[in-house]
Amino acid sequence: MPYRSIYAPDLLSGQVVIVTGGGSGIGRCTAHELAGLGAHVAIVGRNPDKLEQVRHEITEDGGSVSIHPADIRDESAVGDLVDATLQRHGRIDGLVNNAGGQYRSALKDISTKGFEAVVRNNLTGGFIVMREVYNRAMAQTGGSIVNMIADIWNGWPNFSHSAAARGGMFTLTETAATEFAESGVRVNAVAPGSIASSGLDTYDTKDTEFIQSGVSSQIPLQRFGTEAEVSAAIVFLLSPAASFITGSCIRIDGGAPNARRGWWDLQPAQNNSPFDGFHRAVEPAILAATHASTTE
Repeated sequence: MPYRSIYAPDLLSGQVVIVTGGGSGIGRCTAHELAGLGAHVAIVGRNPDKLEQVRHEITEDGGSVSIHPADIRDESAVGDLVDATLQRHGRIDGLVNNAGGQYRSALKDISTKGFEAVVRNNLTGGFIVMREVYNRAMAQTGGSIVNMIADIWNGWPNFSHSAAARGGMFTLTETAATEFAESGVRVNAVAPGSIASSGLDTYDTKDTEFIQSGVSSQIPLQRFGTEAEVSAAIVFLLSPAASFITGSCIRIDGGAPNARRGWWDLQPAQNNSPFDGFHRAVEPAILAATHASTTE
């Protein structure tokens, strides 16, 4: 069973796209969809075993993929992976700047070291990859960059370190869109809200109740999003249909930033079904446990 993309099977035929954080979660899903649409996908991540597993999956499905174990915060490693991709394929058409992560904590309890680690992971690393891909490839050939941010609108309590980093990535996206336009490089962002991906299983056990019961109830569409719903937005921004779109951001959040407490009481949502195009999607264990308890 192949990836059930809404796009034409040959949409990205012959293109080369780098996906950072491609070993799990949204990055893994996006890599699968891109490969299914004809692109060669160069997946990047710090865990070689995870990358190898995704390579096996994509190859088994008939796609083209290479793996590049690297820490995006390491300038030398990023330069090497960009050069390796160019040496092997001669081009880089797209970059999905997806790698990142955070943990839940009140601002007053975050150490300086912890704050800087999240900012370096979610902002500085993305900047390095974007700069190196542009300077070494896209400045001469054009291309498209999609940066990952998050539902940061109106602030992000308990995630102030990531809010600062993602907000920085948003304005960096807008800035790069202007500076890189002369080379025909479009730079956009996607802002996922609460997505049912493997990233949910990385949070501490103290956050389990919050994730299981306190998240989707605050979203107008009353559910988590799927990895495929994020990937579909990324593919659109990489596609020729978005050739006049740059410096923009697509929200994939079920309307979460629009729910203003005290102004509107959210009701159970109807007539809205998740898009589950990813044929290899695995439900996060933390949500699977919730579903099991509600059906017993």
